[in-house]
Amino acid sequence: MGHIHAEDIAASDVDSNNVDWSRRAVSQCEHLHPYIPGKPVEQLLREKGLSEAIKLASNENPYGPSPSAITAIRNAAGQVHRYPDGDSGELKAALATRHGVRTAQILPGNGSNEVLELIIRTFAGAGDDVIYAARGFIVYALATRAAGANGIAVPEQDGLRHDLNGMLAAVGERTKIICIANPNNPTGSLLGHATLQAFLDALPRQIIVIVDEAYHEYVHHETGESIGRLVHPGLIICRTFSKAYGLAGLRIGYAVGDAGLLSLCNRFREPFNVNLIAQQAALAALNDSDWVQEKVAESLVQRQRLEDSLEQAGLLGAKSHGNFVLLKHPRARKIGQKLENIGIIPRPLAPYGMPDWLRISVGLPDENTMFIKMLDEIIAA
Repeated sequence: MGHIHAEDIAASDVDSNNVDWSRRAVSQCEHLHPYIPGKPVEQLLREKGLSEAIKLASNENPYGPSPSAITAIRNAAGQVHRYPDGDSGELKAALATRHGVRTAQILPGNGSNEVLELIIRTFAGAGDDVIYAARGFIVYALATRAAGANGIAVPEQDGLRHDLNGMLAAVGERTKIICIANPNNPTGSLLGHATLQAFLDALPRQIIVIVDEAYHEYVHHETGESIGRLVHPGLIICRTFSKAYGLAGLRIGYAVGDAGLLSLCNRFREPFNVNLIAQQAALAALNDSDWVQEKVAESLVQRQRLEDSLEQAGLLGAKSHGNFVLLKHPRARKIGQKLENIGIIPRPLAPYGMPDWLRISVGLPDENTMFIKMLDEIIAA
Protein backbone atom coordinates (compact mmCIF):
# COMPACT_ATOMS: atom_id res chain seq x y z
CA MET A 1 0.00 0.00 0.00
CA GLY A 2 1.40 3.38 -0.98
CA HIS A 3 2.04 6.18 1.47
CA ILE A 4 0.12 9.45 1.40
CA HIS A 5 2.44 12.44 1.47
CA ALA A 6 1.64 15.89 2.78
CA GLU A 7 2.32 17.44 -0.61
CA ASP A 8 -0.24 15.14 -2.21
CA ILE A 9 -2.90 16.26 0.26
CA ALA A 10 -2.02 19.92 -0.21
CA ALA A 11 -2.40 19.59 -3.96
CA SER A 12 -5.65 17.63 -3.85
CA ASP A 13 -9.24 18.78 -4.08
CA VAL A 14 -9.71 18.42 -0.31
CA ASP A 15 -7.85 21.70 0.06
CA SER A 16 -10.47 24.09 1.43
CA ASN A 17 -9.33 26.70 -1.11
CA ASN A 18 -10.62 24.49 -3.92
CA VAL A 19 -13.95 23.41 -2.45
CA ASP A 20 -17.15 25.42 -2.30
CA TRP A 21 -18.34 24.17 1.08
CA SER A 22 -21.62 26.06 0.81
CA ARG A 23 -22.66 23.56 -1.87
CA ARG A 24 -22.01 20.71 0.53
CA ALA A 25 -24.11 22.10 3.38
CA VAL A 26 -27.79 21.26 3.86
CA SER A 27 -30.12 23.61 1.99
CA GLN A 28 -31.45 25.44 5.06
CA CYS A 29 -27.93 26.62 5.89
CA GLU A 30 -28.21 29.23 3.12
CA HIS A 31 -30.78 31.23 5.07
CA LEU A 32 -29.30 30.78 8.54
CA HIS A 33 -27.07 33.08 10.54
CA PRO A 34 -25.74 32.84 14.11
CA TYR A 35 -27.78 34.49 16.84
CA ILE A 36 -26.36 37.96 17.46
CA PRO A 37 -26.32 38.77 21.19
CA GLY A 38 -25.98 42.17 22.81
CA LYS A 39 -22.52 43.65 22.34
CA PRO A 40 -20.13 42.40 25.05
CA VAL A 41 -18.54 44.99 27.35
CA GLU A 42 -15.07 43.76 26.37
CA GLN A 43 -15.76 44.43 22.69
CA LEU A 44 -16.97 47.97 23.33
CA LEU A 45 -13.92 48.74 25.48
CA ARG A 46 -11.65 47.65 22.63
CA GLU A 47 -13.62 49.53 19.98
CA LYS A 48 -13.87 52.81 21.87
CA GLY A 49 -10.67 52.70 23.91
CA LEU A 50 -12.65 53.00 27.13
CA SER A 51 -11.71 51.70 30.58
CA GLU A 52 -15.25 50.87 31.73
CA ALA A 53 -18.73 50.46 30.32
CA ILE A 54 -22.31 49.66 31.33
CA LYS A 55 -24.13 46.89 29.49
CA LEU A 56 -27.87 47.54 29.16
CA ALA A 57 -28.35 45.32 26.11
CA SER A 58 -29.11 41.73 27.14
CA ASN A 59 -31.82 41.89 29.82
CA GLU A 60 -29.55 40.27 32.39
CA ASN A 61 -30.24 40.50 36.10
CA PRO A 62 -27.77 43.22 37.16
CA TYR A 63 -27.87 42.05 40.79
CA GLY A 64 -26.33 38.70 39.89
CA PRO A 65 -27.24 35.30 41.36
CA SER A 66 -28.34 34.85 44.96
CA PRO A 67 -25.69 34.30 47.65
CA SER A 68 -26.85 30.70 48.07
CA ALA A 69 -26.43 30.10 44.34
CA ILE A 70 -22.89 31.50 44.48
CA THR A 71 -22.10 29.16 47.38
CA ALA A 72 -23.49 26.23 45.40
CA ILE A 73 -21.33 27.20 42.42
CA ARG A 74 -18.20 27.26 44.56
CA ASN A 75 -19.04 23.94 46.19
CA ALA A 76 -19.71 22.29 42.84
CA ALA A 77 -16.50 23.58 41.22
CA GLY A 78 -14.43 20.85 42.83
CA GLN A 79 -16.52 18.15 41.15
CA VAL A 80 -16.27 19.28 37.53
CA HIS A 81 -14.00 16.34 36.68
CA ARG A 82 -17.16 14.22 36.96
CA TYR A 83 -20.00 14.12 34.46
CA PRO A 84 -23.22 15.67 35.75
CA ASP A 85 -26.47 13.79 36.24
CA GLY A 86 -27.49 13.41 32.60
CA ASP A 87 -31.17 13.46 33.50
CA SER A 88 -30.89 16.45 35.90
CA GLY A 89 -32.91 14.27 38.28
CA GLU A 90 -32.65 16.36 41.45
CA LEU A 91 -33.44 19.59 39.61
CA LYS A 92 -36.37 18.00 37.75
CA ALA A 93 -37.79 16.77 41.06
CA ALA A 94 -37.50 20.24 42.60
CA LEU A 95 -39.13 21.89 39.59
CA ALA A 96 -41.91 19.28 39.51
CA THR A 97 -42.65 19.98 43.17
CA ARG A 98 -42.60 23.73 42.57
CA HIS A 99 -45.08 23.50 39.70
CA GLY A 100 -47.23 20.63 40.95
CA VAL A 101 -46.47 18.29 38.04
CA ARG A 102 -44.71 14.95 37.53
CA THR A 103 -40.96 14.87 36.91
CA ALA A 104 -41.66 13.39 33.45
CA GLN A 105 -43.33 16.71 32.61
CA ILE A 106 -40.07 18.64 33.04
CA LEU A 107 -37.42 18.98 30.32
CA PRO A 108 -34.27 20.91 31.39
CA GLY A 109 -32.01 22.40 28.76
CA ASN A 110 -28.86 24.39 28.10
CA GLY A 111 -30.81 27.61 28.44
CA SER A 112 -34.42 27.87 27.33
CA ASN A 113 -32.90 28.43 23.88
CA GLU A 114 -31.95 24.74 23.64
CA VAL A 115 -35.37 23.69 24.89
CA LEU A 116 -37.04 25.73 22.13
CA GLU A 117 -34.75 24.18 19.52
CA LEU A 118 -35.40 20.66 20.82
CA ILE A 119 -39.17 21.11 20.56
CA ILE A 120 -39.04 22.58 17.06
CA ARG A 121 -36.53 20.02 15.83
CA THR A 122 -38.63 17.16 17.20
CA PHE A 123 -41.94 18.18 15.66
CA ALA A 124 -41.22 20.37 12.61
CA GLY A 125 -39.36 19.44 9.45
CA ALA A 126 -39.50 19.93 5.71
CA GLY A 127 -42.99 20.85 4.59
CA ASP A 128 -44.19 21.77 8.09
CA ASP A 129 -45.21 25.25 9.27
CA VAL A 130 -44.18 27.01 12.47
CA ILE A 131 -46.09 30.20 13.34
CA TYR A 132 -44.65 33.03 15.42
CA ALA A 133 -44.91 36.79 15.77
CA ALA A 134 -42.91 38.86 13.31
CA ARG A 135 -41.34 40.71 16.23
CA GLY A 136 -41.03 37.75 18.56
CA PHE A 137 -37.81 36.24 19.91
CA ILE A 138 -35.63 35.72 16.85
CA VAL A 139 -34.61 32.19 17.92
CA TYR A 140 -38.06 30.90 16.85
CA ALA A 141 -37.26 31.81 13.25
CA LEU A 142 -33.66 30.55 13.45
CA ALA A 143 -34.65 27.19 14.96
CA THR A 144 -37.42 26.78 12.38
CA ARG A 145 -35.03 27.39 9.49
CA ALA A 146 -32.44 25.04 10.99
CA ALA A 147 -35.08 22.30 11.13
CA GLY A 148 -35.89 22.86 7.46
CA ALA A 149 -39.45 23.91 8.30
CA ASN A 150 -41.38 26.89 6.97
CA GLY A 151 -41.69 29.89 9.28
CA ILE A 152 -44.84 32.02 9.16
CA ALA A 153 -44.23 35.41 10.78
CA VAL A 154 -47.53 37.08 11.70
CA PRO A 155 -47.34 40.90 12.08
CA GLU A 156 -48.27 42.23 15.51
CA GLN A 157 -51.21 44.45 16.33
CA ASP A 158 -49.94 48.05 16.41
CA GLY A 159 -46.47 46.60 15.86
CA LEU A 160 -46.22 45.46 19.47
CA ARG A 161 -48.88 42.93 20.57
CA HIS A 162 -49.37 39.39 19.30
CA ASP A 163 -52.17 39.25 16.74
CA LEU A 164 -53.79 36.02 17.95
CA ASN A 165 -56.58 36.25 15.38
CA GLY A 166 -53.94 36.58 12.68
CA MET A 167 -52.16 33.53 14.06
CA LEU A 168 -55.39 31.54 14.02
CA ALA A 169 -55.97 32.58 10.40
CA ALA A 170 -52.47 31.32 9.53
CA VAL A 171 -53.15 27.81 10.88
CA GLY A 172 -53.40 25.17 8.18
CA GLU A 173 -53.01 21.44 7.66
CA ARG A 174 -49.22 21.73 7.80
CA THR A 175 -49.10 23.76 11.02
CA LYS A 176 -47.14 21.91 13.69
CA ILE A 177 -46.08 24.55 16.21
CA ILE A 178 -47.06 28.06 17.33
CA CYS A 179 -44.59 30.12 19.40
CA ILE A 180 -45.78 32.88 21.73
CA ALA A 181 -43.51 34.88 24.04
CA ASN A 182 -45.34 36.22 27.07
CA PRO A 183 -44.18 38.84 27.94
CA ASN A 184 -42.81 39.35 24.47
CA ASN A 185 -39.20 40.22 23.79
CA PRO A 186 -38.41 42.72 22.39
CA THR A 187 -41.75 44.59 22.38
CA GLY A 188 -42.57 44.12 26.08
CA SER A 189 -46.26 43.28 25.47
CA LEU A 190 -48.27 40.93 27.71
CA LEU A 191 -51.25 38.65 27.07
CA GLY A 192 -53.67 37.85 29.89
CA HIS A 193 -54.53 34.26 30.74
CA ALA A 194 -58.15 34.61 29.61
CA THR A 195 -57.00 35.86 26.21
CA LEU A 196 -54.47 33.06 25.88
CA GLN A 197 -56.94 30.38 26.93
CA ALA A 198 -59.50 31.57 24.38
CA PHE A 199 -56.78 31.27 21.73
CA LEU A 200 -55.83 27.76 22.89
CA ASP A 201 -59.49 26.69 22.86
CA ALA A 202 -59.82 27.75 19.22
CA LEU A 203 -56.85 25.63 18.06
CA PRO A 204 -56.84 22.03 16.82
CA ARG A 205 -55.79 19.75 19.68
CA GLN A 206 -52.77 18.34 17.85
CA ILE A 207 -50.98 21.68 17.40
CA ILE A 208 -48.12 22.31 19.80
CA VAL A 209 -48.12 25.75 21.42
CA ILE A 210 -44.93 27.00 23.03
CA VAL A 211 -45.59 29.77 25.55
CA ASP A 212 -42.17 31.23 26.26
CA GLU A 213 -42.20 32.81 29.72
CA ALA A 214 -38.59 33.93 30.10
CA TYR A 215 -39.79 37.04 31.96
CA HIS A 216 -42.51 35.33 34.00
CA GLU A 217 -41.12 36.42 37.38
CA TYR A 218 -41.52 40.07 36.37
CA VAL A 219 -45.28 39.66 35.76
CA HIS A 220 -46.25 36.98 38.27
CA HIS A 221 -47.74 39.62 40.54
CA GLU A 222 -50.05 40.64 37.66
CA THR A 223 -50.92 37.33 36.00
CA GLY A 224 -50.33 34.64 38.61
CA GLU A 225 -49.21 31.13 37.67
CA SER A 226 -49.85 29.88 34.15
CA ILE A 227 -48.69 26.28 34.68
CA GLY A 228 -51.77 24.26 35.57
CA ARG A 229 -54.05 27.15 34.69
CA LEU A 230 -53.66 27.30 30.92
CA VAL A 231 -54.98 24.11 29.28
CA HIS A 232 -54.25 22.58 25.87
CA PRO A 233 -53.01 19.06 24.99
CA GLY A 234 -49.95 20.40 23.17
CA LEU A 235 -49.15 23.28 25.52
CA ILE A 236 -45.50 23.64 26.52
CA ILE A 237 -44.46 26.43 28.87
CA CYS A 238 -40.79 27.41 28.83
CA ARG A 239 -38.96 29.15 31.66
CA THR A 240 -35.37 30.22 32.27
CA PHE A 241 -32.90 30.83 35.08
CA SER A 242 -31.14 33.47 32.95
CA LYS A 243 -33.27 36.48 33.89
CA ALA A 244 -34.70 36.88 37.39
CA TYR A 245 -32.46 34.13 38.83
CA GLY A 246 -29.28 35.73 37.49
CA LEU A 247 -27.72 32.60 35.97
CA ALA A 248 -27.41 33.71 32.33
CA GLY A 249 -23.74 32.71 32.18
CA LEU A 250 -24.49 29.12 33.21
CA ARG A 251 -27.17 28.57 30.53
CA ILE A 252 -30.08 26.72 32.08
CA GLY A 253 -33.78 26.68 31.29
CA TYR A 254 -36.62 24.16 31.18
CA ALA A 255 -39.97 23.26 29.68
CA VAL A 256 -43.16 22.03 31.37
CA GLY A 257 -45.62 20.04 29.28
CA ASP A 258 -47.17 16.70 28.44
CA ALA A 259 -44.89 13.83 29.50
CA GLY A 260 -45.30 11.89 26.25
CA LEU A 261 -44.59 14.97 24.17
CA LEU A 262 -41.45 15.89 26.13
CA SER A 263 -40.18 12.31 26.07
CA LEU A 264 -39.95 12.61 22.28
CA CYS A 265 -37.98 15.85 22.59
CA ASN A 266 -35.69 14.09 25.05
CA ARG A 267 -34.60 11.71 22.26
CA PHE A 268 -32.94 14.64 20.50
CA ARG A 269 -31.25 15.97 23.64
CA GLU A 270 -27.49 15.64 23.71
CA PRO A 271 -25.94 13.78 26.68
CA PHE A 272 -25.22 15.91 29.76
CA ASN A 273 -26.79 19.00 28.19
CA VAL A 274 -27.09 20.76 31.56
CA ASN A 275 -23.70 21.04 33.22
CA LEU A 276 -22.99 20.14 36.82
CA ILE A 277 -22.50 23.68 38.11
CA ALA A 278 -25.65 24.92 36.39
CA GLN A 279 -27.74 22.17 37.99
CA GLN A 280 -26.49 22.93 41.48
CA ALA A 281 -26.78 26.69 41.06
CA ALA A 282 -30.34 26.39 39.75
CA LEU A 283 -31.33 24.19 42.71
CA ALA A 284 -29.98 26.72 45.17
CA ALA A 285 -31.53 29.66 43.33
CA LEU A 286 -34.90 27.91 43.20
CA ASN A 287 -34.85 27.55 46.98
CA ASP A 288 -33.94 31.20 47.53
CA SER A 289 -37.29 32.63 46.47
CA ASP A 290 -37.16 35.52 48.96
CA TRP A 291 -33.99 36.84 47.33
CA VAL A 292 -35.47 36.50 43.84
CA GLN A 293 -38.67 38.31 44.81
CA GLU A 294 -36.68 41.10 46.45
CA LYS A 295 -34.52 41.69 43.37
CA VAL A 296 -37.51 41.49 41.02
CA ALA A 297 -39.28 44.13 43.12
CA GLU A 298 -36.20 46.38 42.95
CA SER A 299 -35.99 45.92 39.19
CA LEU A 300 -39.66 46.87 38.78
CA VAL A 301 -39.07 50.08 40.77
CA GLN A 302 -36.11 50.89 38.54
CA ARG A 303 -38.09 50.04 35.39
CA GLN A 304 -40.78 52.50 36.40
CA ARG A 305 -38.12 55.11 37.05
CA LEU A 306 -36.64 54.64 33.58
CA GLU A 307 -40.05 54.69 31.90
CA ASP A 308 -41.03 57.86 33.76
CA SER A 309 -37.83 59.52 32.58
CA LEU A 310 -38.36 58.43 28.96
CA GLU A 311 -41.98 59.57 29.05
CA GLN A 312 -41.03 63.00 30.36
CA ALA A 313 -38.54 63.31 27.51
CA GLY A 314 -41.11 62.16 24.92
CA LEU A 315 -39.03 59.05 24.18
CA LEU A 316 -41.09 56.22 25.66
CA GLY A 317 -41.98 53.82 22.87
CA ALA A 318 -44.33 51.59 24.88
CA LYS A 319 -44.87 50.24 28.37
CA SER A 320 -42.86 47.09 29.03
CA HIS A 321 -43.66 44.02 31.11
CA GLY A 322 -40.09 42.67 31.03
CA ASN A 323 -36.93 43.84 32.78
CA PHE A 324 -36.29 46.35 30.01
CA VAL A 325 -37.72 49.60 28.66
CA LEU A 326 -38.33 50.82 25.12
CA LEU A 327 -37.00 54.05 23.67
CA LYS A 328 -38.41 55.38 20.42
CA HIS A 329 -36.95 58.23 18.38
CA PRO A 330 -36.35 58.83 14.64
CA ARG A 331 -32.62 59.11 15.45
CA ALA A 332 -32.50 55.96 17.57
CA ARG A 333 -29.53 54.58 15.66
CA LYS A 334 -27.53 57.75 16.23
CA ILE A 335 -28.56 57.88 19.88
CA GLY A 336 -27.40 54.28 20.29
CA GLN A 337 -24.02 55.11 18.76
CA LYS A 338 -23.56 58.11 21.03
CA LEU A 339 -24.43 56.05 24.08
CA GLU A 340 -21.81 53.49 23.07
CA ASN A 341 -19.25 56.26 22.59
CA ILE A 342 -19.56 57.10 26.29
CA GLY A 343 -19.67 53.49 27.48
CA ILE A 344 -23.36 52.60 27.65
CA ILE A 345 -24.50 49.62 25.55
CA PRO A 346 -28.17 49.59 24.45
CA ARG A 347 -29.84 47.05 22.13
CA PRO A 348 -30.82 48.44 18.71
CA LEU A 349 -34.04 46.87 17.43
CA ALA A 350 -33.49 47.44 13.71
CA PRO A 351 -33.02 43.64 13.20
CA TYR A 352 -36.64 43.27 14.35
CA GLY A 353 -37.89 45.82 11.83
CA MET A 354 -37.91 48.57 14.46
CA PRO A 355 -35.20 51.02 13.31
CA ASP A 356 -36.54 53.85 15.48
CA TRP A 357 -36.34 51.82 18.69
CA LEU A 358 -33.75 50.95 21.32
CA ARG A 359 -34.26 48.37 24.04
CA ILE A 360 -32.68 49.35 27.35
CA SER A 361 -32.22 46.71 30.05
CA VAL A 362 -32.99 47.75 33.59
CA GLY A 363 -29.64 48.08 35.35
CA LEU A 364 -28.47 48.85 38.85
CA PRO A 365 -29.72 52.16 40.30
CA ASP A 366 -26.38 53.91 39.63
CA GLU A 367 -26.30 52.54 36.07
CA ASN A 368 -29.82 53.78 35.41
CA THR A 369 -28.88 57.21 36.81
CA MET A 370 -25.94 57.35 34.42
CA PHE A 371 -28.11 56.34 31.48
CA ILE A 372 -30.74 58.98 32.24
CA LYS A 373 -28.09 61.69 32.65
CA MET A 374 -26.22 60.81 29.46
CA LEU A 375 -29.41 60.43 27.42
CA ASP A 376 -30.58 63.88 28.50
CA GLU A 377 -27.25 65.34 27.36
CA ILE A 378 -27.41 63.53 24.01
CA ILE A 379 -30.96 64.71 23.30
CA ALA A 380 -30.17 68.26 24.35
CA ALA A 381 -27.07 68.48 22.11
